[in-house]
Amino acid sequence: MSKKLREDSKGRELYKGETQREDGSYVYKYIGADGKPKYESSWRLTKADKIPKGKRKVKPLREIEKEIQRDLMDGINSTGAEMTVSRLFQKHTELNPNVRESTKKGRVQLLNILQSDKIGKMKIKNVKPSDAKAWAIRMKEKGYAYQTIYNHKRFLKAIFYTAMQDDFIRKNPFNWNLEDVIENDTESKIALTNEQADKLLSFSQTDKTYRKLYNVVMLLLNTGLRISELCGLEVKDIDFENGYIHVSHQLIFENGTYRIEPPKTKAGVREIPMTDFALKAIKDEMQNRENAQPVKINGHSDFIFLNKKGLPMYGVAYATEFSAMIKKYNKHNEEQLPKISPHILRHTFCTNMAKNKELSPADLQKIMGHESIVTTLGYYAHGSSESAKSAITTWRG
Repeated sequence: MSKKLREDSKGRELYKGETQREDGSYVYKYIGADGKPKYESSWRLTKADKIPKGKRKVKPLREIEKEIQRDLMDGINSTGAEMTVSRLFQKHTELNPNVRESTKKGRVQLLNILQSDKIGKMKIKNVKPSDAKAWAIRMKEKGYAYQTIYNHKRFLKAIFYTAMQDDFIRKNPFNWNLEDVIENDTESKIALTNEQADKLLSFSQTDKTYRKLYNVVMLLLNTGLRISELCGLEVKDIDFENGYIHVSHQLIFENGTYRIEPPKTKAGVREIPMTDFALKAIKDEMQNRENAQPVKINGHSDFIFLNKKGLPMYGVAYATEFSAMIKKYNKHNEEQLPKISPHILRHTFCTNMAKNKELSPADLQKIMGHESIVTTLGYYAHGSSESAKSAITTWRG
């Protein structure tokens, strides 16, 4: 005698592992990769079935079964796929604890965002690219800057790749271009013209209040140092005999405390050749140091750039001083200067060096401490009205 087939309420054959409950819903039982029984349910057996009135939309059980079997064949860990995005984030950070303080702060901010947003509560197996894009749009609507969203998206993309490597999921829902979803409204950095740089140097040299910044302005325009690297400079970092600045660390001041960190990138450890202007600025600053305090920060001391109290200057203080200096200049001059930060001077240096035909992109990359040559090449493609005018004038001649 043939074995009697199991059927549902509509007379359809039920496959191995399938059953129908008294309420009409369907259940599929299978053995997971961990050897334990698992269950999935649906109100529909096939696509042709209608969802009962008042019930949430779900995939047909037969489609769910195919996904499960494909995951089992590919070794996808269904248990891991059940964790939430917030938990995946925490797991990833627990495995990578040795990071910079700035990175730790970014992680705290992102975790808070995930825990207050619906995507953080989603199971990672359920997150689709459309969910990730909707998250980016919500971030923008809440007022987060484009660069902040970009950085957080990049980190989320990384943790989902970790989930892929652990066989929790098959695809990365954050693998898309952010500019295709929200507008990049980040203001472009504009390099100073030669005329603007000269005006800034002249003002900082002659103004009684801000002449204390002259050596800083001169050094940044001639070296492209990051302001935190300049603040961290010690006398021993200057090779006066051979004309080089040795960059191996940066000085950070945060929450009332100084600390020393490695440069922003591994490529940030470098030697920068000094022009005569840069060398003179350093020597003058060393001679002008007053009330120097015997400070030692993580084993570092004898800092060159100090404040009135004889303590090391730091980035935020310089940013504030620069802002006030430009405000005063513009108050007394008809031809205004643009907003100028220490980073604008680094940007100006790099832009000017890119115009030097004798300096290769690889050499400029080393001087700037760029991790990727792509960043450096961007300066070679970066034009200006001033350079364009020079090129046209030469061509006409």
